[in-house]
Amino acid sequence: MSKFRTIWTTEDKYVEVIDQRKLPHEYVTVKLLTYKDAEVAIKEMTVRGAPLIGATAAYGIYLAVREMLENQLNGSFLDQAFSDLRASRPTAVNLFWALDKMRNALDNADDFLTTAWEAAGNIVEEDVETCRLIGVYGLPLIEEIAARKQGEVVNILTHCNAGMLGCVEWGTITSPIYQAMEKGLKVHVWVDETRPRNQGSNLTAYELTRHNVPHTLIVDNAGGHLMQHGMVDMVIVGTDRTTRQGDVANKIGTYLKALAAYDNKIPFYVTLPSTTLDMSINNGLTEIPIEERNQDEVRYMIGKGANGNIEPVLICPETTPASNYGFDVTPARLVTKIITERGVCDASEEGLLSLFPEYN
Repeated sequence: MSKFRTIWTTEDKYVEVIDQRKLPHEYVTVKLLTYKDAEVAIKEMTVRGAPLIGATAAYGIYLAVREMLENQLNGSFLDQAFSDLRASRPTAVNLFWALDKMRNALDNADDFLTTAWEAAGNIVEEDVETCRLIGVYGLPLIEEIAARKQGEVVNILTHCNAGMLGCVEWGTITSPIYQAMEKGLKVHVWVDETRPRNQGSNLTAYELTRHNVPHTLIVDNAGGHLMQHGMVDMVIVGTDRTTRQGDVANKIGTYLKALAAYDNKIPFYVTLPSTTLDMSINNGLTEIPIEERNQDEVRYMIGKGANGNIEPVLICPETTPASNYGFDVTPARLVTKIITERGVCDASEEGLLSLFPEYN
């Protein structure tokens, strides 16, 4: 499979990312020269997806160190960079994990610039291997359904985007799918549009098209209907934060898919890189902060018009206000299994600790 990366370094040791706001209509890259560039890229969703947000924040700290040394600034500049990047998105725990990892590396550093460069690079490479292993452990779940269906197509429903575009390479939900394709299994993906920012129709569909994976775009509310009529064999979603007891915060609308899957006895799997595991909290409904974003993401849709221009279109009366919660929480009781880079486990404290005993 021809893979690509969502974040990379340039010859002059700056950082470049794909501007995902332009996809699927334009492939545009953005060069990050300062930590403020990284902060804006995270805030404005130039980059998105918990693992990629973490990787971008890590390189943001490298850029802050570079700025500090080149401009002979004191340590308060770096402290401000850590603070600004931590505040860039509130829900995805990878952001805080990556920043803590960068802080720990720099606390023990003699050569700040080299340490920051290498630590950020290590975070990126770790995500690549983590996603690959999630595919290794998720593949047998697809193989089991394929065997039961005697080689017929396995229909997988997704929500939001946790593919390569939400990570660095492989992706989480897509890693098992890509590895199934490489083994010759027949798969088909139902792609939720994922309102309000349409990460499914813009990003998942773009990525699956690029990798020749059969797929069909559906409106978010069609998932339950498909499940009722036996057209979905499994649901695979990602996570931005998972609690100690297995509650899962993911893109708004995930909870409704979990309810529909539970009612129709369809397995509902969560792909979890351990960097999105938050063992410091238990109850996702009360302890996970839910991001509320700009209401215009709901009031407007961005698309390519008949004239070829990419532009926003108002879809409601001009004076109508909108609510825009970015995430919801799926209780552990609705999750069939969690797929991690260390294996598959129950969505429970016992299940997670069986794979991650260091949190005991």
